[in-house]
Amino acid sequence: MLYLLFALLDRWLVPVPPAERVGWLRGRVYAHRGLHRAGVPENSLAAFALAIERGLGIECDVQRTSDGQAMVFHDWDLDRLTDASGAIIDHSSTQLGAIALSGAEGERIPTLRQMLDLVAGRAPLLIEIKSRRDLRVAPLCLAVRRVLEGYRGDVAVMSFDPRVPAWFRRYSPHIVHGLVVTEEGRRTLFARARRHLALWHGKPQFLAYDVRDLPSRFAALQRRRGLPVLTWTVRSPELAEKASAHADAPIAEGAGLS
Repeated sequence: MLYLLFALLDRWLVPVPPAERVGWLRGRVYAHRGLHRAGVPENSLAAFALAIERGLGIECDVQRTSDGQAMVFHDWDLDRLTDASGAIIDHSSTQLGAIALSGAEGERIPTLRQMLDLVAGRAPLLIEIKSRRDLRVAPLCLAVRRVLEGYRGDVAVMSFDPRVPAWFRRYSPHIVHGLVVTEEGRRTLFARARRHLALWHGKPQFLAYDVRDLPSRFAALQRRRGLPVLTWTVRSPELAEKASAHADAPIAEGAGLS
């Protein structure tokens, strides 16, 4: 009974977008943080160029700088991926653009605009907007929207934070917006209710689901009613098979791309 109630509320509160808006998301393979490998760092222009050469879509991460720009970088701080240290948000875009990425010659932290100039519509893009509860989402969402103005190519934004797709739905509805979901093994009634609440808040046009949670009753319900379901991070042939069976497109890296 409760399942039926949730399903009815999903249908009422989160309408399925027209197929022509989101159909391009399906049937692709997206390179997770670009096609990175030894000598080619994640979220680097080199990794994005290799993904384009391979005919792959691209998934990347963006964060806000101290001067309100969108920078392509995954971690909250610089330590793992560079020889520098400190939080991304404490540095300006100029400072970050001068920092070399570890493990490659000449690769530096790119801005979102540099990445878009490189891709130039040659590959579909998924832009994950990084968020924390203690940070307002509007400044980064606005920075991303400004950079995307006039961009010609298939592109979507997404986030674990339902405030992000909700912001784009309200202020920039022409940009496809999605919700990233992980169940982390939590399949209690309370956990299921929280997933539906996030869905109702964000009103996403697609989901990006943790492959470890598939098959998922929640994901299957949304997929059946027409929301595209992508899945991350596919790192093996076995996970690729699971993605093929339970999702519309994998976000993959390493052996998951072979």
